[in-house]
Amino acid sequence: MFVRVTQTKNNNMKKILALLAIVCITGTAFAQENKTAWPELKAFHAIMSASFHSAEEGNFAPLKEKTAEMYRAAKLWYASEIPENYKKEETKKTLEALMIQCNDIWDAVEKKASDAKLKDMITAAHDTFHKIVGECKKH
Repeated sequence: MFVRVTQTKNNNMKKILALLAIVCITGTAFAQENKTAWPELKAFHAIMSASFHSAEEGNFAPLKEKTAEMYRAAKLWYASEIPENYKKEETKKTLEALMIQCNDIWDAVEKKASDAKLKDMITAAHDTFHKIVGECKKH
């Protein structure tokens, strides 16, 4: 009887160790996925999101205040290393277009362009951003 209890305990211990191994492997895979998260993308997205969604609602102050910052973030993103889960050439080309669009928005803000013009420009840049995070990814 004592032997059966020990074997049951050993079987339970094996099950617990197997479960822990699965958790560790899953955690490592998740950590690896997070390492491939693109910090420059996240930094750009924070600025784009605040600027675009405010402009979409008719509030252009955040866009006007953040145009230089948005351009710099686009430039840093363009200069960063493209993760393996993105199509290199297409992503680089689209990032360059986004950087140019952000520079043009900055220029338009400095030249006091109309809100309608700025809305068109930020919408186009937002579409380009979504192309990068969508179509430029490998499937």
